[in-house]
Amino acid sequence: MAIRRALISVSDKTGIVDFARELAAAGVEIISTGGTKSLLEKENVPVIGISEVTGFPEIMDGRVKTLHPAVHSGLLAVRDNEEHTAQMKELGLDYIDIVVVNLYPFKETIAKPGVSYEDAIENIDIGGPTMLRSAAKNHAFVTVVVDAADYASVIEEVRAEGDTTLETRKRLAAKVFRHTASYDALISDYLSKQVGEPLPETYTVTYEKVQDLRYGENPHQSAAFYRKPLAGLGNITTAEQLHGKELSYNNINDANAALSIVREFDEPTVVAVKHMNPCGVGIGTTIHEAYQKAYAADPTSIFGGIVVANRVIGAETATLLGEIFLEIVMAPDFTPEAFDILAKKKNIRLLKLGEFSASTDRKTEFAVTSVDGGMLVQETDIRQLDESDLKVVTDRQPTAEELKQLLFGWKVVKHVKSNAIVLAKDDMTIGVGAGQMNRVGAARIAIEQAGEKAQGSVLASDAFFPMGDTVELAVKAGVTAIIQPGGSIKDEESIRVANEHGIAMICTGVRHFKH
Repeated sequence: MAIRRALISVSDKTGIVDFARELAAAGVEIISTGGTKSLLEKENVPVIGISEVTGFPEIMDGRVKTLHPAVHSGLLAVRDNEEHTAQMKELGLDYIDIVVVNLYPFKETIAKPGVSYEDAIENIDIGGPTMLRSAAKNHAFVTVVVDAADYASVIEEVRAEGDTTLETRKRLAAKVFRHTASYDALISDYLSKQVGEPLPETYTVTYEKVQDLRYGENPHQSAAFYRKPLAGLGNITTAEQLHGKELSYNNINDANAALSIVREFDEPTVVAVKHMNPCGVGIGTTIHEAYQKAYAADPTSIFGGIVVANRVIGAETATLLGEIFLEIVMAPDFTPEAFDILAKKKNIRLLKLGEFSASTDRKTEFAVTSVDGGMLVQETDIRQLDESDLKVVTDRQPTAEELKQLLFGWKVVKHVKSNAIVLAKDDMTIGVGAGQMNRVGAARIAIEQAGEKAQGSVLASDAFFPMGDTVELAVKAGVTAIIQPGGSIKDEESIRVANEHGIAMICTGVRHFKH
């Protein structure tokens, strides 16, 4: 069955003139609409207007032009069904063998700063998805192309055989339904947010593939990396890889964890992450000083880790980074000298983030976690402490320096797997206890890691103390101040222990579980 008739109507006109010209050269009659028709006429490609097919003008500013039986009969008719063919003949209708359509740029429209609601609605395509779905449903007979990347392979088959193979038509139909599903998901998400329903009765999400990955967490697991269609700048999905091996599944997860932590800080900050937990966080007057502190926090665990900085990395810092094995270094940018130093290491991945905002500037988003047979959806934890959240519950008030370190530790412990304890001192982490089954166990790990540095440090806990044992352990280690959410039925026990030993304790009323 040869392709004799094509309907072409595209918003993105990339490559369409050459494609249409090839079809015309193969003897295919081309029907087109609006701007696509004007472009093809200008380029001297033979074309007839949709109104010549429907016998009806394009009306309502082009809103109604292809929604017509003369179009959809030609797309939906089952050609080996005698009743269908008889009806086509009786009504004087003709088949359409290939549909080439891409849709109004809804995503690009809502991505514009300050876009109006009216403009967004006007860029919801109706006729395009309808034609795509009709053609894709009838792919046994109709070829449907929604992606310019498929133009070349389709033309190659048409040149060779005058038609496409059923296998090709099935593949293209599947792509169409993925495309229209994604398009509708964007629209439903936009409208749901407009009416204040971020968690509606059905939850549909769409992502665009960034790349296939060699494997997932382990070599026997297949994996790919996707991003949200409207992902902003300054995140792992839009980072530019300047150097090094392809990113792995674990690299991406760890890099995202590191970036989430560094966003907590406005001052020069460096975060080192290993297996989704921070092994060192440091702030300083310069990014070089911040890195030295992040490294000193845990010189053992940083080996083979991920490092992210919130300032441009220069040669001095790059020299230190180059002294150890690191999987990834991320920063807003690298000076040419720093890049040359680090690029001497063949396998290190260097990622340029561009400018990115701190958590205080981030809008609420929703995170999706898979469970067997379903998923959990929740707001991302971008909660920042307000001065009104801080309640001193002990006799002793924290000193100004202790308060500074407590707030630093609080920003870090928020991103440590629960149960989580962080010890901080001199604008750096000195001990991190992560992912333990009980809180005192997490405290023991953090204190052991800190060693003698624990003397004069502060402690941050992501959730309340169920009893006073963690405070007693902190006292023995030399901790002088504690920040924790509070809310346990045994809060008074922890407060009593703190008072007995002159420790200052702040309760925030805010919990930061991270499982």
